[in-house]
Amino acid sequence: MYIYDQHDKTLIGERVAQYRRQTDDYLAGKIPDEVFLPLRLQNGLYVQRLAPMLRI
Repeated sequence: MYIYDQHDKTLIGERVAQYRRQTDDYLAGKIPDEVFLPLRLQNGLYVQRLAPMLRI
């Protein structure tokens, strides 16, 4: 089993913060749907038949 070290935890924290900013910008109308779609999919958030799914 892989054990996360401090570098991994820092990197994950940075990516979470980045996606949070992108999501906030999208919800505020600063990012259009067609730009946010690939960001959402790259981060594992899918919607299928009105049911959101998060890949973890």
